Parts: sequence; C-alpha cells; structure tokens
Amino acid sequence: MIQNVYFNDFLDAFQKVRPDNFSYDGLEQLFNYLESYEDDTGEQIDLDVIALCCEYSEDAPEDIASSYDIDLDGVEEGEILEHVLYHLAKDTSVIGHTDDTIIYQVY
Repeated sequence: MIQNVYFNDFLDAFQKVRPDNFSYDGLEQLFNYLESYEDDTGEQIDLDVIALCCEYSEDAPEDIASSYDIDLDGVEEGEILEHVLYHLAKDTSVIGHTDDTIIYQVY
C-alpha cells in the first residue's frame, strides 16, 4: 500500500521523530531531491525518518571539513562553502545548501 506524502507530511514526520536534524530549508531541499529521485528512477521511497537521518545530513561547512578531513588551510573565509561543496561533490551526493549549512548524503 502506497501513500502520497506532501511536504507538510514530510515536515510533520521529521518534527515528531527528529526535530533537530534538519532546518526547514534543509528539509525542503531534501524533500525536493527525494521527489526528483523518485521521478527519475521510478523507484518509490519509504518515508523512514530514522533511515533518512542516517543517510543524509545537514551540517556547517567547517564541521563537514573536520569530519571528512577536508583541508581548509589557506581557504578564505568567504570561500569555505564552495571549497567544501567541491570536495563533497567528488565523493557523494550534495543535495543543496543554505547560507550556513550543506545538505548531503553521508558517506
């Protein structure tokens, strides 16, 4: 049995189970990414908040750099986001970013 999930349903599910894992903008980008994935592949995704929180993350670029050993030496403060996005894109799926965070597939 399949149920269509709209953004408000998606948002509510995260707020009930994991309210602090993603920002509103991060959830919106993740939802759009997952919908596009379903459209592109024809594969339907179960709304499993815990699984999605294990597979995707939203973090500050500096935290990602620290977690994944991305060298920031010599990188200007205004260029950190782009530098981290570049390195992430080589190894994983980048879902999107806000002014302060990057939404990406954990690897």
